[in-house]
Amino acid sequence: MNTLLEHIISDCRQYTAQGHVATYIPELANVDPDQVGICISLDNGREYFAGDCQAQFTMQSVVKPLILLQALMDSGVDTIHSLVGVEATGKPFDTFNYSDQPLSRTNINPMINTGSIALCTLIHGATYRDRFGRLLELARKLAGNPQLTVNESVYQSEKLTGSKNRALAYLLTAYGMISDPVEEVLDCYFRACSISVTCRDLARIAHIFANHGAHPVTKEQLFPAEYAKYVNATLVTSGMYDGSGEFALNVGFPAKSGVGGGIMGVIPRRMGVGVFAPALDQRGNSVAGIKALEKLSRELDLSIY
Repeated sequence: MNTLLEHIISDCRQYTAQGHVATYIPELANVDPDQVGICISLDNGREYFAGDCQAQFTMQSVVKPLILLQALMDSGVDTIHSLVGVEATGKPFDTFNYSDQPLSRTNINPMINTGSIALCTLIHGATYRDRFGRLLELARKLAGNPQLTVNESVYQSEKLTGSKNRALAYLLTAYGMISDPVEEVLDCYFRACSISVTCRDLARIAHIFANHGAHPVTKEQLFPAEYAKYVNATLVTSGMYDGSGEFALNVGFPAKSGVGGGIMGVIPRRMGVGVFAPALDQRGNSVAGIKALEKLSRELDLSIY
């Protein structure tokens, strides 16, 4: 397996030249665009690595499945449905014009910024710092890594320059979809996006979603299987921004990307995959990361379709 992964990384490094690192968050502009890494998590604790698999990067939108999961565990499916829908928007992840109608649950989903910001209000906690703390503990638990923490430089960079996310949050407020103080909600969201991980962390988190909430080694049920199915289905339709349909066709399994360059791939009942390659396409997806997952899917016949 390591040999296969090394070949995939070698073949895909060339694609980094076709993308660009995110610059709208100034701190992300400092990342080396030529990095490419991958990790696979299999049953019984087997893990395989290649490339820049030890590189640290921030989760960015890859944290959205965890925000959704925490909100599901705290508030339940019916409450989630009352705030956000599940249909793909066909729009960029940070767009304003989801439809010609007033903003409502029917035209946002948990994998776009507006939906994820709204879901932060459904996480329980006395303060938004407490809510983020519970979300961070969930990430640590699923990754099996108690050292996960926030990259403070990226967090401050996002907080200082996050005007568009502020506008989206105030749009939610204007339409009565959230009522909590915008800056507190956004602080939770910005901190969540700034959690620092490696490919290994993402592969382990993905593997638990692939096992429908059960730890692949201990078999402990960490969260209800129905919530894993909910998250995985949402990833299929919306996890790769407005490139989700193309990804489903060419790769064929649930996944979530982020502008930090990470992709978390969930192969139900088989494995979890974490990829990092920060050079992005126009949609905000990792160029080399998608190519690596395409090759991996073909070699191991991973498509669920």
